[in-house]
Amino acid sequence: MSKSLYVGNLPFSATEEELNDLFAQYGSVESVKLLSDRETGRPRGFGFVEMDDNDAQAAIDALDGSMFGGRAMKVNEAKPRTPRAPRW
Repeated sequence: MSKSLYVGNLPFSATEEELNDLFAQYGSVESVKLLSDRETGRPRGFGFVEMDDNDAQAAIDALDGSMFGGRAMKVNEAKPRTPRAPRW
């Protein structure tokens, strides 16, 4: 079973490969996805890392608030996406 982690307050220069290497220190990483702005294509400073359940808590404990690229990362369990009202 895997768990999705929210990773926020990332430097805009962060890459999926860097995050994969960082989180792999705490266990098996299944996927890394950094989000970018739909219109500009620029990074939005957050993403998601999917890890094995048992390893995810170790990564949260170790990395939440730690410095990455000069910024204090926010790492916690991702919450399910809530449906948004349609934009007209």
